[in-house]
Amino acid sequence: VVSTLKSKPAAQMMFGQSALETTSQGGSSVSVARSENCCAIVKRRIPMIIRNHSTQSASTKISDLPDDVTALIYKHADRSQTSASLLTLMKTGRGEFLHKTYDSEEVKKATDTKLATDKILMQVAGFLRHELPIRLAHRILDLERVPLMKEMASVKQVRDLYVTSFMECVSVKKEISNLQEEEAFAKILESIYERHASVLVQMAKGAFELRKAIREGTVPASNRGRRGKHGVEFDAMDETHAFLDRFYISRIGIRVLIGQYLSLRQPPVENYIGLICLKTSPYEIVKRAIDDAAFMCSRKYGESPEVIITGRLDLTFPYVPTHLHYIMLELLKNSMRATVDWHGIDEDYPPIKVVIADGKENEDVVIKVSDEGGGIPRSNMKKIWSYLFTTADPAIQEGMVAFSENVDHGIDSPLAGLGYGLPISRSYARYFGGDVSLMSMEGHGTDAFVYLTRLGKSREPLPI
Repeated sequence: VVSTLKSKPAAQMMFGQSALETTSQGGSSVSVARSENCCAIVKRRIPMIIRNHSTQSASTKISDLPDDVTALIYKHADRSQTSASLLTLMKTGRGEFLHKTYDSEEVKKATDTKLATDKILMQVAGFLRHELPIRLAHRILDLERVPLMKEMASVKQVRDLYVTSFMECVSVKKEISNLQEEEAFAKILESIYERHASVLVQMAKGAFELRKAIREGTVPASNRGRRGKHGVEFDAMDETHAFLDRFYISRIGIRVLIGQYLSLRQPPVENYIGLICLKTSPYEIVKRAIDDAAFMCSRKYGESPEVIITGRLDLTFPYVPTHLHYIMLELLKNSMRATVDWHGIDEDYPPIKVVIADGKENEDVVIKVSDEGGGIPRSNMKKIWSYLFTTADPAIQEGMVAFSENVDHGIDSPLAGLGYGLPISRSYARYFGGDVSLMSMEGHGTDAFVYLTRLGKSREPLPI
């Protein structure tokens, strides 16, 4: 049994940052039922949390929310976010930062594996109790302010969902000092993690709703967007594109932090620290992605091109396998679709080639996917990175809007859908300091390059 621990300020716990300003909650907490919707939750008053904090002016009021909840959101949004890195997540999961939270004597006593694990969980939970409300508050304000998209029904639902999760987080007292409190907080985060599973599709629906409004000419003129024959040109709405970049990179970060913590609470798996596989094999992941992409392509066309893998097939390095699988599946299904469309069904397709490159002195693991699928017109190269651009016809998009799978990605969706595959793939790569780029030769084919940092030292590119 672990006794109540004397902990340092939350911001010093995992990353060694200087202590951030904190205020006492007086030990108050609010019981929030999982099944309650946003409106029911925000009607609850939490006076001990927002006491002595001035109410925001009417000009900064968040629509449909009480003044005290608005004030609490602004209070957290005024604080700086704390970025993490792949290396930090691994070291924290191994207990290498326990000394940042606990006295040296407490750390020395934690020689028992179970005791050390309990301390790690309380340390990570304490950090998340500090960090998650800040990140959620930043995104709530962003969702409230973004032009055009904030009026879309799906985006409003996402904002309400973020408010619900924010209120659940701040209902927990700030210092998690025993296992009972840690377990209760874990249940709240499990609920949040499950609730946010559909956000990727939900926001893509919001983009679809915006595209539909543009086609119908119901979107008002914007200083940020040029007017075309169908109203505002969605590929010219720079502010909306920037917002979606911020939103998705932040969402990836929130899900990584919560997912890592919840995974640490599960029985240990060989070569894994939470979500991170210490011996991630690009070759094995590419093979699985090929199988999934071939299934999707065959379902639509009746056949799929061959894929040849060469290079460092024996390479392993620390990474999050699900992130790499998402990236590779997106690139491979795009290449297969382009190849079949360009050459025609029942033809002999040129093989798609995947090269895995790495060297001892390389700073990146690089994976190249090459196809002979006709390439991309130069005028479309910028558009393919837009969340508001898709080659799928409106009928397929309409079908995807009705698609309610609560997962980030899967093989059940069509080959071309809501149009966020490539930009999300790039966000996954950039989250840990990598990147995705494309070089295309119109009339021939496209080369896609995936760059993944080997050492995992890059910190999250947290949006403001």
